[in-house]
Amino acid sequence: MKRILIVTLVFCLLLPAAVFAVGCSRGEGAAGVVNVHNWGEYIDESIFRIFERETGIKVNYSTFETNEALYSLMRRGGANIDVIIPSDYMIARMIEEDMLAELDFSNIPNFSLIDERYKGLGYDPGDKFSVAYMTGTVGLIYNSSKISEQIGSWSALFDSSYSGQILMFDNPRDAFGIALKYLGYSLNTVNETEILEAYDLLAAQRPILQAYVMDQIFDKLESGEAWIGPYYAGDFLVMQENNPDLRFARPVEGTNYFVDAMCIPSAAANKTNAEIFINFMASTEIALMNMEYIMYASANFEAAEIFAEELDPDDYSVMFASYDVLANSEVYAHLPRNILELYDELWVELKR
Repeated sequence: MKRILIVTLVFCLLLPAAVFAVGCSRGEGAAGVVNVHNWGEYIDESIFRIFERETGIKVNYSTFETNEALYSLMRRGGANIDVIIPSDYMIARMIEEDMLAELDFSNIPNFSLIDERYKGLGYDPGDKFSVAYMTGTVGLIYNSSKISEQIGSWSALFDSSYSGQILMFDNPRDAFGIALKYLGYSLNTVNETEILEAYDLLAAQRPILQAYVMDQIFDKLESGEAWIGPYYAGDFLVMQENNPDLRFARPVEGTNYFVDAMCIPSAAANKTNAEIFINFMASTEIALMNMEYIMYASANFEAAEIFAEELDPDDYSVMFASYDVLANSEVYAHLPRNILELYDELWVELKR
């Protein structure tokens, strides 16, 4: 990975005021704060200093581990949050429940830099509530010094020969999604018989798990404390730098392809500042900085093209999924309330 070259490129782009040279409002006269709530390890926090210097707006930053945790927080009133970055299916649910504000795109001119592939998608077909941030796929990460065979199927997560060394997502949608794909079903199924079959598979898996995890997967796989688990392609590239024995595989049964997007809660106290921040995040220079830090594919087409040119083929294939991989992948859809309630009931029973 040519990370030094990419860092140099971003540094050259970030000459004084360059961040706003592509049409991003400098927020003349802006003041106050913007409260940002994002996934862990999913932004280069050094960009906050640039934003504060250029706009006069202070960034207060906090993180969440799952879409469901974010949803619960929003249902309780949002704790004075102005910008959130949920995933596709959760955005659709929040729109349906009037939890998101319509964006004023006159404050977000950098929306023109978002790739057309990430506009008009099913979770926000009118592009009224969201601006795409990063995209990626879920796969299997495993330690090749502990597991000699080449992994290529979700079946590895249900293999008792790895008992005590397996990690699993600690949220119902992802865990059930993996089980459903392994069984040959859609991860968006509304067939209760299929969901119950997936539950039985997860219940049989539980005794051989080391743990249900989210962000903790970094330490557990990097240190060798665990051997295998599902996680996101971008995180793998960061983890492999610390542990070269780690490998990444996209299971043959198919996987989840996701789009995470920037939104503003309907109760946000600082909406204009939030839109200025979203515009800043959508600029090419800042998108490059974030890609360099988190190793996910940006929805900014300029940044994605520049970054892709500097990657070696192996890293490229992980970060930018091929058309064949995407054709074998599904984006999570917002499900009917009765199915969501069924997931919640089964998850409580599974974790009991």
